Amino acid sequence: MFGLSVALQSGLILLREGLEALLVVAALAAFLKRAGVPEKVRPLYLGGGAAIVASIGAAVIFELFFEGNHNDYVEAGVLVLVSGLMLYMSGWMYLRQDPKAWMSELRGHAERALDSGATLSLAAIAFLAVFREGGEAVLFLHALATSSGGWSVGLIAGLVGGALCLAAIFYAMQKLAFMLPLRPVFLVTSAFLFIMGLRFIGAALQELQERTVVSFTPAPIPHWLEALGVNPSWEAIGAQLVIAAIAVASTLALRLRRPSPPSNAAVAAE
Repeated sequence: MFGLSVALQSGLILLREGLEALLVVAALAAFLKRAGVPEKVRPLYLGGGAAIVASIGAAVIFELFFEGNHNDYVEAGVLVLVSGLMLYMSGWMYLRQDPKAWMSELRGHAERALDSGATLSLAAIAFLAVFREGGEAVLFLHALATSSGGWSVGLIAGLVGGALCLAAIFYAMQKLAFMLPLRPVFLVTSAFLFIMGLRFIGAALQELQERTVVSFTPAPIPHWLEALGVNPSWEAIGAQLVIAAIAVASTLALRLRRPSPPSNAAVAAE
């Protein structure tokens, strides 16, 4: 029974810490494949792979020099960076949601389907999302191994089970993306990144609130939202509302500035 308990704990640690990062990477990978640019998935995976290595390195540093305690300021900085990149990519996808225009661009300029800035942003999002969760997962697993007598068969079996669950979720998201029309893939991925970006802003403020750098005024939000990791403070909600308002206003302004497509009558007259 003890081995089963350790397996469940290690599996849940990996699943809990890895799920958020996996959802981000899987959503972006599905978007790229569905949009017809699978070659752009490679930077995404490279960013995620580099983050796993960096997470292990950061966990070792924290263990040696900070006695296993993470730095709230560092984590807040990482959260702000990944949030900014997610919000940027969310807007980028939303403004390119027109399937006909997108596919025309792919046919005419396949090599420029995603500009270098967007490609770097994808890799950076994957790196920061995985790095933020990966470091914590390694520290938690190290603590579990220390308290349960080492890296036992049960602990490793739990990790294998957690990894299989994550792989199944990733596979399902890729399949689902190919079953949907192109426009919903753009819109769903854009909305997902936007929501995650706002959530990470709340998480960054929570790190600063733990250091009393930012005040904490409790907000009456449902308990299930708190269980999902939503920051239950008016400071976080206010910041998220401001960012959402800026995003909506800037998106509307950009769409209004776009030249309208020529009408059929105008095309015929030419």
